Amino acid sequence: MTDTSQLTETRMREGVWEGILAQPAKPDVRVTHREAELHDVTVTPEGEGLWRVRVGVPVDTLSDGVQTYLIADTETDAKLASFSIAAGDVLSEDLRAEVDLLRSELDMLKRAFRRHCVETEA
Repeated sequence: MTDTSQLTETRMREGVWEGILAQPAKPDVRVTHREAELHDVTVTPEGEGLWRVRVGVPVDTLSDGVQTYLIADTETDAKLASFSIAAGDVLSEDLRAEVDLLRSELDMLKRAFRRHCVETEA
């Protein structure tokens, strides 16, 4: 595997993560979750120098919190990509929830400021 290998995620659908790997020769990849190897992994030709990598996410690996899956080259152990799945109560403390809350508060402040400007203009 060369340093020019690039694995790009294309989608996650029905429990299957998919990506396209740009590399001249057929890759030998390994996918792990918490150091345990996943077995539902396929690599198929997609075009010249392109390979479709499909990873079936086992239901028993899903639980509250963030689950991270690592895709690596079997020969060199080089990381090609990773993906994460977040679920459960941990999301209420997630940064995205905080950003959403900040947006709501900013909208409230904008309305109050506009109302203040209209009231002081008159």
